[in-house]
Order: sequence, then C-alpha cells, then structure tokens
Amino acid sequence: MGIKRSTLYYQPKGNFDKKIKETDIKNKIKDISYKHPYYGYRRITAQLRRDKVIVNHKKVLKMMKELGIQGRIKRKYITTTNSKHNNKIYSNLIKDKELTGINQVWCADITYIRILNGFVYLAAIIDIYSRKIVGYAIGKTLSPKLAITALNMAIATRNTDNLIHHSDQGIQYACKDYIKILKDNGIRISMSGKGNPYDNATALIIL
Repeated sequence: MGIKRSTLYYQPKGNFDKKIKETDIKNKIKDISYKHPYYGYRRITAQLRRDKVIVNHKKVLKMMKELGIQGRIKRKYITTTNSKHNNKIYSNLIKDKELTGINQVWCADITYIRILNGFVYLAAIIDIYSRKIVGYAIGKTLSPKLAITALNMAIATRNTDNLIHHSDQGIQYACKDYIKILKDNGIRISMSGKGNPYDNATALIIL
C-alpha cells in the first residue's frame, strides 16, 4: 500500500510516556497496598505524595479499581458478654457429656452482624446434637430481652424434658427473668467457666 514499515509501529511520544508513567504509579500503588493493606485510596494518595508522586485522589481510586485493590476494613472488637454482675453463676453440666439425640443440650450465645450503617446483635440457641438453631432474635441492643425472645422461640417449638441449657456467664443469661423461664420449664442450667470461651465452643463455631 506504499506505507513505510516504521509507520505501522509509530506511536505519539506523549501517549507512550503517559502509559509508562501510569504503569509506574500502579506499581507504586500495589507496593503501598501490600505494605499497608488497610489503606484506602485517600491514604494511598497521601503516601504517593510523600514519595514525591503527585497524582489526584480520583485517579488513584480509578487505578485501584482497575487493579482490583480495595483497602481492608479494620474490624473493631465488639464485646457481647458482660459477666460483671452479682447474679448466681451455675456449674458446667455438659463437660464430657455424650449426646444421643436432640433436645438434650441447647447452647446459647450472642454475636453481632455487620450491616451497611453499623451492626446488629444476634442471640441464638443451638441444639448441640443436630447443630440446628432452634431459637433466635435480632436487635440493636444487648438487653436481656434479646436473649429471652430467642429462648421463648425455642421453648415454643421444642420439647424441654430433661434438657440442659448451656451458656456463658453473661448477664443476659444470668438475669432473674431468664433464669425464671428456664426453671419454670424444668430446664437445667449450665454455664461455661469465667474467661473460658472454649466451654461454649459449639455456639462460637456456628455463630
């Protein structure tokens, strides 16, 4: 076609230099993200500027999306157990206990679920033998009412004859209203040792 071979390989110098510069910035972004996995695009932009690389934060965000990089969210530890109270503490009745069927031991615990604008608490009661949740409740506070709602759901749907209810020493499970419901339904009460979450490991694993 009368076109020189060199023409086919020609690229404007400005575009070529721009691509090299973007590649260098992306490599720096990857290095910073590797060293500081909790950095978002603003903190990475600030680090780039400290490294004498001047780039707009919107450009950094775009490059991070292209690279599939997203700053990790640093999880805040949220306490769900308050064992500082004067209520009665019960012995552990399920240590080394062998189960042969359902409704022999229920295990209760509370955890939290992170949502878009914060988190909510989940109180659940699990049948240790079947690993099935037999009662649950979701709420915004750790009041005993949350645990009581989960307990009432479980009692309404299951047989409680010869049943052991096991939990930690949290005030939700040791409060008078909760204990009364257990005793009124002939349910034996068991609690894990103080500061020993492994006594309640079944609930912890599932939740």
